[in-house]
Formats: sequence, structure tokens, C-alpha cells
Amino acid sequence: MKDALILLLLVGVSLWALREPWIGVMAWTLVSLGSPHVEFGHAAAYWPVASGIAICTLLGLLVTKDKVNPMYGAAPWWLLGLAVWICITLPASLYFDASYRLWERTVKTFLFIFVTLAVVTDERKLKVFIWINVVAIAFYGVKGGVFTILSGGNYRVWGPGGFIEGNNEVGLAVITVVPLMRYLHLQMTDSRAKLVMAAAMGLCVATVLGTHSRGALLGVAAMGLVLWQRGQNKILWGVVLVFMAMAALSLMPEHWWSRMNTIKTYEADGSAMGRINAWWMAFNLAKQNIFGGGFMIYNAEVFARYAPVPDDVHAAHSIYFQILGEHGFIGFFLWLAIGVSTWWTAQGLIKDGRRHPQIKWAADLGAMVQVSMVGYAVTGAFLSLTYYDLPYNVMVMAAVGRRLASRRMAALQAHAAPVAAGRPPAPAPRPQVRHGH
Repeated sequence: MKDALILLLLVGVSLWALREPWIGVMAWTLVSLGSPHVEFGHAAAYWPVASGIAICTLLGLLVTKDKVNPMYGAAPWWLLGLAVWICITLPASLYFDASYRLWERTVKTFLFIFVTLAVVTDERKLKVFIWINVVAIAFYGVKGGVFTILSGGNYRVWGPGGFIEGNNEVGLAVITVVPLMRYLHLQMTDSRAKLVMAAAMGLCVATVLGTHSRGALLGVAAMGLVLWQRGQNKILWGVVLVFMAMAALSLMPEHWWSRMNTIKTYEADGSAMGRINAWWMAFNLAKQNIFGGGFMIYNAEVFARYAPVPDDVHAAHSIYFQILGEHGFIGFFLWLAIGVSTWWTAQGLIKDGRRHPQIKWAADLGAMVQVSMVGYAVTGAFLSLTYYDLPYNVMVMAAVGRRLASRRMAALQAHAAPVAAGRPPAPAPRPQVRHGH
């Protein structure tokens, strides 16, 4: 019965995407991030759901007039540069066949980032896109938070599958969306809705603790520090954050504390030293190969050639060293430029929103995008999630937000110009809502 319902929804959304490709993008985002067909279905878990939605969305994109040039701002251009570079490095991969499958998946991800940039054309669609990202991950955050509280933190929280199947990976995903939840919380006017969102954020933080991930703990601590630093009343917020941290940490069992204490004694932890060995392997490989080694370099043969400890084979366990080892220093700097340019785009949003109270949402969005990036940057230092959709979706939020804010400011200035010249003002600008044709 559940599979039949999922099939009906899939057919309906796919047909809708033919006419309104932005709907297809939202469905793709939900499926790629949260895999609801896997969570709620049986046979549906093995269906090519994402592929069906993607085909209909691309067909709809070809005929719709409701689209814009996706290359707005620096970040999309850097992403295009990285997409081209991984196509150049593919033939030089140490293991071409294995790398090709991962290259294909990554190219599809990048393609839909550009499609998203093209079809999210107004503030309403941007808000829906943010909600989709939040719902896709916060579902597991709320679910895991309840589990953590009821179990007293004695058991680890695991992810649903795909990119975020592991405890560390789902911790990173939840950390990345918590600031986006805060952004939506700031836009709410109903007190009951704000209360529900605040509770959901609290449960998501409980999930982060429940993953027993040391990297996730560092990430959530870094985000809390940034939020405190940017707050207007630092003393009050400092007291609140300390109280909340003490309350949450007091729930965790002794073996959780023992695991977290290994952060200070990483030299004695085999897992931590294995990661450092993998980082040196990636660095040494990148020094000797301008193209890197390709997507599949984590085996005994590669470690025997490039690692300080040849028989200690590990995955990259770092977004930074993963891109470095797989695509060399050029790939690393292209990928890093995406993050830097996204940060500055978000900073521009903050400035725009502060100058024009009518678009205060822009300042809120820019600030929360930056906090989200901090969480991803810190937690990702210990995880192999370089090609996960979510951080690129955050880039989309910043780029689209800046484009919409610029358009809104231009309309506000056009409205104000006649007043300054002593003429009757033009009608007050209103947010544009574009519809497909």
C-alpha cells in the first residue's frame, strides 16, 4: 500500500515537473537529501526515483520560460570550473572504472545545482527550497533527538542511507540545517509555529550529541560560538547557551564522555591516527600528480605508495583532503573558492538587508548561511562528504538570495527616485511571483 502511494506521488510530481520544472527541483532535492521513498517504502527503496524526476524536470526546463541565467555571482562560476576540472581529471584516474561511477554521480549533482539556480526565480520559490532542505534533514534530526532523549544517549543515532547513512555523516547534515531552521524561525510571526520550530532545533542538537560523533560536537560548538559572537546581548546569550549546553550534556552517559575525551588525546586513538595517515596520503599523492588520483584512491596499493603507514588504509575522513587527493591542488583551490565566494555573497546579503529594512530577510539569510557554512567546514574536516548536495544547496540559497535582493533594491530605488525629484512616486514595488507557461 505504501509503495502504491509513493508511486502515485512520483507520477504526479513528475508530470507536474514537465509544466513547472521548479517543482521537479524541489522533489529532486527532497529525494536526494532525505530519501523518503527508502524511509517509508519497501519495493520503492529500489526504484530509480531520482532519475525519473530528473528526466521530467530537464524536459520541463527545455520548454519553460520561467527561468533565469544561473550564472549570477562568483560561486556558480567556480562550481562550473570545478565541474570542468573533474571531467579533465577523470581520464587520469588511477582506477578509471571505479572512479567513473562516482564521477557520474557527482556530475549529476552539479548539473542539478545549476538547474536549481535557473528555476528558483522569486522569493516564494526560494523559501520553499529552504523549507525542503530543512524538512529533508530535520525529519531525521527530530526523530533522532527523541530517540536520544528516551534512550539517555546510550545508543548512537544513525542516518537513513546514501550519503548520510553513518552516524558522523547524519550529524554533519543536521548541523548544516539547524541555522536554516533558525532563519525560518526568524521569519515566522505565529508564536505557536515559532515554538514548534524552536523545539525542533533543540531536538536536532540532541541528535548531534546522540550520534556520538566527535567532529559533530566540534561543529555544533563552533556554530554556537559564532551565534554568540554575532548576538547583540552577549552576556544574556552567553548565559543561555551555557545553560542549554549543560542541560544537554548532563543527559549523556559516561561512555559518551569517554569517547569525546579522546579529542584531547588523539595520539592514542587508532581511528584518529588512521585519519591523519589518510590525510598525508592525499597530500603526498597531490604533490606528485597534478590531476590527483581520481575518485577511488582508498586501497592498499595507493596507501603503499603514498602513505606514511602503508598498511593503515582509511577513507579520506576530511572534505579538504578528499578533494585534494582525488583532484589535486587545482581541484582543491577551485572547490575552496566556491566556499569563499559563497561566504562573501552571504556577507553581501547581510549588508543589503541592513541597508534596506524592507528586505530584512536578506540579512537573516546571509547570517544563517554563514553559520551553516561554519558548521559544515568544522565538522567536514573529519568526514568524507565533499560532494554531498546539501552544502551546494546552501550556496544556491546565497546566490539566489543575492540576486533577488539586488532586484528588490533596484525596485525600491526606482520607487524612491521620483520622490527625490519632487514627482509623485511610482506604485510601491511588490515581490514578483513568476508562473510557468
